[in-house]
Amino acid sequence: MSVIEELHRARLAYERREWLTAYQSLSSVDDAQLSGADFAALAMAAHLVGRRNDCIQALQRAYAAHESTGDRLGAVRAAFWLARTLSEGGEPILAGGWSARGERLLEQIPEDVVERGYLQIVRMLALIGSGELEQAQGVAASVTEYGRRFDDRNLLAVGLNAQGRLLTAQGQVQEGLRLVDEAMVGVVAGELDTIFAGQVYCSTIEACQWVGDLGRMAQWTSAITQWCDAQPGLVAFTGQAAVHRGQLMRVGGAFRDALLELELAVTRYSDIGGHPAVALAHAERGDVLRLLGDLDGAEAAFHAAADLGLDAQPGQALLLLVRGRTDAAVAAVRRCLAGTRLAMERNRLLPGAIEVLVAVGQVDEAAELVDELTDIAGAFGCLSLRAASHYAAAQVAVERGQPEVALPAVRSAQTDWTAIGARYEVGRCRMLLGRTLRLLGDEDAARAELAESRKAFAALGAEPAERRAAELLGRQPAPGGLSPREVEVLALVAAGASNAQIAAELVLSERTVARHVSNIFAKLDVGSRTAAAAFAFENDLVAPSAAGSRGTGTEHSA
Repeated sequence: MSVIEELHRARLAYERREWLTAYQSLSSVDDAQLSGADFAALAMAAHLVGRRNDCIQALQRAYAAHESTGDRLGAVRAAFWLARTLSEGGEPILAGGWSARGERLLEQIPEDVVERGYLQIVRMLALIGSGELEQAQGVAASVTEYGRRFDDRNLLAVGLNAQGRLLTAQGQVQEGLRLVDEAMVGVVAGELDTIFAGQVYCSTIEACQWVGDLGRMAQWTSAITQWCDAQPGLVAFTGQAAVHRGQLMRVGGAFRDALLELELAVTRYSDIGGHPAVALAHAERGDVLRLLGDLDGAEAAFHAAADLGLDAQPGQALLLLVRGRTDAAVAAVRRCLAGTRLAMERNRLLPGAIEVLVAVGQVDEAAELVDELTDIAGAFGCLSLRAASHYAAAQVAVERGQPEVALPAVRSAQTDWTAIGARYEVGRCRMLLGRTLRLLGDEDAARAELAESRKAFAALGAEPAERRAAELLGRQPAPGGLSPREVEVLALVAAGASNAQIAAELVLSERTVARHVSNIFAKLDVGSRTAAAAFAFENDLVAPSAAGSRGTGTEHSA
């Protein structure tokens, strides 16, 4: 095959989005035969088949070829792609150098040109990376305006997507999602260059995940999967697509399938020499393994994520809780919440933090976080966040011995999680509902819900949750409708402990203990600690030898 024929074949493959063929064919042609546009095409093909180093080399040659022919705008575009690619690869200093070179070239061009819009993208991403979101919003609007003025669909989609993402980050979720959806119109219509399309796809799915809009996330994940499959040889973006599929499989309770997808993502990232999102793949694997009961595997996955710079919370705190390291779990969630201010980030931490705090008896602190989560869920308007806020409210109510408050909340959570198809979360709701019904004295209904939750967890392979449901099934309801925590408090009251001593023993605040004592008095219809202690002895809730071990109880109310 002649050089001209090989070059024609390569260009045709590029137009058809046959990326591997285009990459191989362009690579085989002598450099002297390639134009600046050919080097740029080789760079894009190399990027898409996962050859990052070859992409950078080809872009450098594209820059030199354009500069040698006096094509300043072609050189600016090459400089833009070098800055973008190097920045993504964690080389900000080199990226800044190429961006500055592109800006210098533009200074020699008096008229306004679309390439100025492309270099604005680099500036916008740098501002986002440094947390200067208001300034970044202004630059994103400028990118969008360049796209409209020059009818450049790449810039229009990137600018709209960035504006939407920045709005969601600042709490304007529904308005932000509208812009994100608008950006996707051009992507779905096939109007964008492949790299821009892939980047907007992944950014959109990430936006949906961060605000808890699982319906949108599922729709766009399906779309990017089909988009990837339609392009032979494509490696770029397939790892991100696998992560998103794994996340959705986890939500649906397909834990084993989720692990396969997440492992595929790690492999794909290895094939392209690494990617920042590989840390997320490890963190997601850790969460799935934790739910399956593979605690060592989960810990290894979380450590792998940490080695890549990602603090996998609240999953790691929940793992610490399962392993009995309660102090470390509480410290972890408090540290993360203290360092996170954006609602878009806090909404992902709050449900796990509440679970940890409730488990260790820090109910008042958990209740404050429930209020915050409820406010965020109302502002964001996304079903999964609403479900999480209802479930969290029910957790706190059960711990406080308030089944009448917990009942409507847990049923609302169950309805929402069922609509989403979140089988594991539905199982958790049924288990919490069982505990709630037990507190209300409806033991038959409670056991029915607990049995269904155990069955659901067994079907999912979620061994820790299945064991917990089995324990609750085997446990006899406490007399007087007392919650497990109230039984603990009553036992200490019967032993003569003061509220302060009970607080220290159970690691609770004195205010929480006082509330528990008040609830106990109400449920038992007694007016003194002595009468409550008598009930405890009569019902074998405390050993007789414990009487007086902490001093004599006094006759006073809660």
